[in-house]
This record gives sequence, structure tokens and C-alpha cells, in this order.
Amino acid sequence: MLGLRIGECLGIEWSDIDFAKGTVFIQRNSQYKNKSTGIYTTTPKTKSSVRCLTLPQEILDILPVLKAQQEDNRSKCGDLWINSDRLFCNDFGKPIHPNQPYNYLKRFCEREKIEFKALHSFSHSLVTNLIHSNVDVTTTSNIVGHINGNVTLSVYAHEFKEATAFGCNVMSNLLNQQKKQFKTMSE
Repeated sequence: MLGLRIGECLGIEWSDIDFAKGTVFIQRNSQYKNKSTGIYTTTPKTKSSVRCLTLPQEILDILPVLKAQQEDNRSKCGDLWINSDRLFCNDFGKPIHPNQPYNYLKRFCEREKIEFKALHSFSHSLVTNLIHSNVDVTTTSNIVGHINGNVTLSVYAHEFKEATAFGCNVMSNLLNQQKKQFKTMSE
């Protein structure tokens, strides 16, 4: 829904969410390098990846449920709770491994007999839908955190060509309608 990279999503903390404004501030990235490094926090991929996004109502509605589950786990864990403030954490409050959402989705798709698509495909779907909904390239680039619109244009060039062709067909259809109306009026 937001076009976030998995590390950006896993880096979100409760303090990054402004419930009054319905926004989330993307400012960190949760990563895993190897066993000795473990899970660590870094900055997002680029400077433009640090951004504030408006949360869809569906997400705003489910966040209190997630918070209540975490509070329940916190009370059950007592002193074992790790206060990471992360939205996505394990039953002890520790940030989850960046592979965990991928593995969960893969198992879910297998169980439900749904074609599996990697998590990054959600971001591609968002961008594709934004392009075909005539959202300008700068706005699209800002939403997904690309360094600039040129990156978005180069990665999604085929989608922009398709949207341009659709736009040209719309104009052609409008002209044909006008031509028919003019012909009807002159008869």
C-alpha cells in the first residue's frame, strides 16, 4: 500500500506514527548482514527515502489491534521484553529478521494455493497503479522513495509508455466522438 522497501517497513517504530495526522515518518532501515552482525538499524537507502507518508485508513484501523497484541506480549514477558518500539517485532519485542515477512508470505501462498510473488512486487504494483492512475512521476517517485523521478522513469519506462499509449487513445476517442457529434449536428 505504501511502496516501502522491506527494511523500511521493519524499521518503523510506534513513535514514527502520527495518529492525529494519519502519517508515518520513514527514517530507518532494519537490516541483517550475517550471524555475527545480526539485525541492525541503518538509514534508508537514499536521502529521498526519508519521507512522510499518509497512511491508508485500513492500516490506521489495524494498528491499535497490533499495539494491543504487543502490550499483551509485553505483560506476559515481563523482564524478558525487549523494548525496541518496533511495529514488527517478535513475541519478546525484538525486531524481526528481514527474511521473516518473505518466508511468511511464501508459506501463506503455498497453503492457500496462491501464486507466490516476492514482497518487492507489491511496490511494483503500487507504482504501476499510480502511473496508470495518472499520478505524476515526481509524486510517484516521492512515495516510493526513489532518489529522483529519473530513477522511476527508467525502472518503469514500459509502464509510462503503456500509459502514454492509453492517453493517446483517449484523445483519439474524444476526437472521434466530437467528429460524430459534429456530423450529427450538420445533418
